Amino acid sequence: MSFLSTGTVNYKSRIARAETLASKYEFASEMLHFYAAIARFQGEFYEQLPKLWGKRPRIQGDGNLRSHLILPILVEPFRRYLSLIEAKGPAPLAGAAHELSQASQASWADLLEEFWKVGLLEALENQTGDPMAGFLARAFLIPYAEFLVGGLLPPVLPMTVCRCPRCSSLPLLGVLRPEGDGGKRYLQCSFCSQEWEFRRILCAHCGETEESKLPVYIAEQFPHVRVEGCETCKHFLRTIDLTRDGNAVPLVDDLAAIPLSLWAEENSYKRIQTNLLGT
Repeated sequence: MSFLSTGTVNYKSRIARAETLASKYEFASEMLHFYAAIARFQGEFYEQLPKLWGKRPRIQGDGNLRSHLILPILVEPFRRYLSLIEAKGPAPLAGAAHELSQASQASWADLLEEFWKVGLLEALENQTGDPMAGFLARAFLIPYAEFLVGGLLPPVLPMTVCRCPRCSSLPLLGVLRPEGDGGKRYLQCSFCSQEWEFRRILCAHCGETEESKLPVYIAEQFPHVRVEGCETCKHFLRTIDLTRDGNAVPLVDDLAAIPLSLWAEENSYKRIQTNLLGT
């Protein structure tokens, strides 16, 4: 079992792809332009982190990604981030960003620490917390997580795992990358964006292996995007097939594939983990 390190994160490619798809899909244009604004901030933050971090080791001796949140270096970037969301975000989110910007820095620290330690899974399972605050924390902390994992050696994976071997988050996407005459399947983490190899015929939520119970739906509008369902647990994974479109940027193409969510809803499937904008 192998682990694919994404190396230096390329936010420029994410932004460029968002702009390309925004011009192609009018129904997703507003959402993609908003994502591009977020990605510009994330990219700038990611580039600033080495200087902000200084000479500290990226990860503590225990190797636990989620134990390492350096709050003092986050205050000023978080202030700028809230101003961006207030200016560019849809009204409910802009209102939440404004309200949070008026709160104390201690409140900011509580929000970021809670999300960093608990992550996405528990909040989904327990239906706890404010979804607006959850979005604000998630989008802000993604480049921080990407920066940290970029300094780690690839983990040894003894078996197929359904959780990120770096940060224990759920997978956001499947990615089919060209290999030989076909494609090798990876899962991409919903938080730190790293990828790890995953069997082709296997549910990424419950482990179902019977092919007849793992239907795949592909819409003509998005021939390189697969909706991979599971009749056993009624969850689905969206997979970006780079063997069909080598220009795709999985994180961004996933945001544009809004109509595919309708098929999943009509067939009573629940996504393993929603993307940043909930499409």
